[in-house]
Parts: sequence; C-alpha cells; structure tokens
Amino acid sequence: MAHAVWSGSLSFGLVSLPVSLVTATESHTVHFHQIERGTSDRVRIRRVNESTGEEVPYDRIVKGYPTGDEYVIVEPEELDEITPGRSRTIDITGFACLEDIEPVYFDTTYFVAPRDKSHAKVYGLLHAALDRAGRAGIATMTMRQKEYLVALHAQGGVLVLHTLHWADEVRDPHRTLDNLPADRPAAQELRTAVQLIEAMAIDWDPHDYRDITQERVRELIEAKRSGATVPQGAPEPESTEPVDLMEALRASVDRVHGTKSADKGKQSKQGKRSKQSGRSKQSGQSDRSQRNQQSRRGQGDQRAQQDKQSKQDKRSKQDERDGQGRVGAKGRGGKRGSEAAAGDDLDRLSKAELYELAGRAGISGRSRMNRSELRRALAGSGGTRGAKKAS
Repeated sequence: MAHAVWSGSLSFGLVSLPVSLVTATESHTVHFHQIERGTSDRVRIRRVNESTGEEVPYDRIVKGYPTGDEYVIVEPEELDEITPGRSRTIDITGFACLEDIEPVYFDTTYFVAPRDKSHAKVYGLLHAALDRAGRAGIATMTMRQKEYLVALHAQGGVLVLHTLHWADEVRDPHRTLDNLPADRPAAQELRTAVQLIEAMAIDWDPHDYRDITQERVRELIEAKRSGATVPQGAPEPESTEPVDLMEALRASVDRVHGTKSADKGKQSKQGKRSKQSGRSKQSGQSDRSQRNQQSRRGQGDQRAQQDKQSKQDKRSKQDERDGQGRVGAKGRGGKRGSEAAAGDDLDRLSKAELYELAGRAGISGRSRMNRSELRRALAGSGGTRGAKKAS
C-alpha cells in the first residue's frame, strides 16, 4: 500500500467519510547528485544562518514575511489555528460536470481511499452515485498549510481527486500571448489540415508511449560506465514557412496515406503467402480450383478497392461542401457568429468564439470565465445584439 500524503474526512451533505489521499502518479526521472568537477566529492545544500554561517537545525526554523527591514514571524501552529476544522476536511459544496473544467485548471491527481473497511459501503455509494450522475464534487481542503480547490469524481472503480488552480492563478491567454492569428485560415488550407488530422486519427492508449529521453539518459550512463558511445539524438526539425504551408500539408497527407497503404499491402502479401503455403500442403486439389480461388480473391480485392475509393470520394465531396459553407459564412460578414449567438446556437461555438462575442458585448470579467459561464453571460445580458452590430 502506498504511503498516504493526507488523511481526513470527506464531507457531502450530512455524510462524513474518513479518507486518505495517495499520490496517483510517480516519476521515473533519473536523478543525479551534484559533484565537484575533478573529484568524487558530493556538493550538499545546508540551511545556514546568513550572518554566522552556522547550520541551523530544522526545529529552529520558522516562517518570516518580509515587511521592509524586518520580518513578521509566523509559527507553524499559528497557521493551523487560523483554519480550525478545515485542515482535515474535504468539504464538497456542489457537483459540476467534469467536462466543464478546462484542462488548464488541473494540477495534481490523487487516489482517494477509505481509511478502513468499515467505511467501504459509504465510499462505494458515493463512487456509484458520482459515476451514474457523471458529475464531480467541487470542494476545498487544506493540505500542508495551503488551501486547495479540488474536484472529486469516479474513475476506474475508485474515487479520484484533482487539485485545481484558483481562477486568479490562470492567465488570460489573449493577454499573455503575442502574435496570435487575427484572420481565419483559408478554406483550402483548413480542409487539407482537417484531412491530415483525420488520416492520423488513433485510439488513445497511454501504453503506446514511453519517455524516450529518460531511456537515452540511462543508455548514456551505462555507455559511460562501459566505455562505449551513444549516438546523438536527431536534430530539431526546421519550422515550416508560411509560403510552404499548403505544400507541407499535402505532402503530409500523402505520406500518411502511403504509409497506411504500404502496411495494408504488406499484411495482404503475408496473408497470401500463408494461404498459398497452406494450399501447397493440401493434396488432391486441382489447378482449376486454384485458379477459381485466385479469381475470387482478385474480385474481392477489386471490390474492396472500389469501396475504399467510393468512401474517399464521398469524404472529399463533404469536405468541399464544408469548406464552401465556411467561406460563404465569412463572405456574408460573420453571419455564422451573429446567428450562433442567438438561443441554442451558442452551444455550437468554441470558448474562443464565445470570448470574442463577449468582448464585443462588453461583458466584464470574461477573462476569468469558463465556456459555460461565457455562454450564460451572452445569453442573459443582451450581448448577442452587440455582437450583431459589431459584425
């Protein structure tokens, strides 16, 4: 059993559940000691008094807040006293849709466990209820003398708790980032980019990926121990110039399709060789039977190729219609934005588009709103009319 980093009570309504938190992840980073060059002597960090140079025992260290030439001294016990009853309680104040919490707010993940078997029934009930409702409990808690905003939800048969950043800790990307695009991409470029994304679509499986950098670090250490050499990594790819963007997209789509076709052709050849090997071991089979089987296989391959081509043609026609629809919407002076801002069509807009409409409508505090809050603000404050005038 992993070591618990926090123990306390989980409170929702009038129900209190004693729980423990266990860190959900572990790091496999290769750690080094600091060594003085030319020696085998470790360099260590000690807590020393800057005036005397003498090392200070940990129990003699307190916290101090600078106020100019002096410090306000705060004892650890004083910090515990100002949060009575909260340092050991996860107090759920409501239940929200987990998908409404943007990924930028997530910080650290913990597994939640009942402290003993006598509380397993309450734990199982809360897990089943959260799983069926599809919601996450939003709560606050204190850990290591710091207050956290947390989200609790059911996942993989257990309760999982995420610490969240506070709203004022998340930067507004529109104020933080420079050189953001001001115009929409060209329809043809967008269509080709979407085709590339669809061609590279995969089913997510975290086991398909590994930390290559840490593997290379371990190889380097082992090579230096044995006197061998390790090849250097590949150089960083050059950035794509805007004038070459369309050509790079087309080449990428062709390469992905070519790789998949080669893989399918290789698998088909291997299957044919296996079938031919099996037929050669069978006795009493005539040449005419073999020719009939080959003919049927050829017809089947031809039909499969025709079906594949038909699907590609349908997809291309659909992409062209989508591109024409987007170009038409843009040519009509932002008609899509003004129509989507009315009624239920707000649900179809991304957060960035809702944020833009909120700016036109002059909605205050929009930089700290999530997508749902922006949608509600636009629907209830008359912001859609302002967006129509701006368009």
